[in-house]
Amino acid sequence: MKVLGLKIDVDTYLGMKKGVPRLLDIMDRFDMKGTFYLSMGPDASGRAIFQIFKNPLFLKKMLRTNAGHLYGIRTALYGTLLPSPMIASSFPETVKRILSAGHDCEFHAWDHRRWQDELLTQSYAWIEDWFQKGMDAFRKVVGLEARSFGAPAWLIDDRATEIIGRYKFDYLSCTRAKKPFIHEKLGLLEIPSDLPCFEETGPAEGISHIASILKREGIHVLPVHAEVEGGLWDKYFIELLEKIQKMGFRFLPLSKIKNLFEPEKLPVRKYRIELVPGRAAPCAV
Repeated sequence: MKVLGLKIDVDTYLGMKKGVPRLLDIMDRFDMKGTFYLSMGPDASGRAIFQIFKNPLFLKKMLRTNAGHLYGIRTALYGTLLPSPMIASSFPETVKRILSAGHDCEFHAWDHRRWQDELLTQSYAWIEDWFQKGMDAFRKVVGLEARSFGAPAWLIDDRATEIIGRYKFDYLSCTRAKKPFIHEKLGLLEIPSDLPCFEETGPAEGISHIASILKREGIHVLPVHAEVEGGLWDKYFIELLEKIQKMGFRFLPLSKIKNLFEPEKLPVRKYRIELVPGRAAPCAV
């Protein structure tokens, strides 16, 4: 079997405004469908500046990816010197375009930056409120119930998973793992991102690295970021898609990939937190 799912995270205002339309054009050209995980609330990307002083790996990543050029100066100031604009909630027409083109829309975040930086130190009540705001906004803008949750930066903890269990998700995509599994206690199917993203490998290196993994065939999930592959690195993304298409892979949204598995035959696992190569902070694996 040769199946690839595109898990497209929309983390920023710029990604929703410019990256998503560009990705929709690219995917239409290739006649492929994907799953868009939407951040609904404020873009507080500028608060990432605080991580430069706390985490040397974050600074290294920013320099390696030339983040200022990749994300733009306004994004680097949102939530600090500039007010935080709402992300997907600001673009209901773009959400309609995603759905009308036959792609999935799922829930990614309320405040992506704060989850990524503060989840492990925030209170249980903060996590509850974060989900409440995000899910309410998702229903209002998308007009549907979210069937899946993809955690920002692939970061979860036991409190978050307990709260996740209150919502009627069909499956999750919250971890980096080689194979799907059933979340211990939750009993929910996890469809992980098993491939690296361009931000971790660099775009040129990523093309060859990802293609080498796909020689193993099977079912794979590629993490994509709207502001990256739909931005300055779009030409590399197109090159990668052309290569994958020539390898004979079918592109399916995660909702259809879910149906390829028999949950009772999958292992039941407990996630752990670990630093993945190319990332600046640990995530769930």
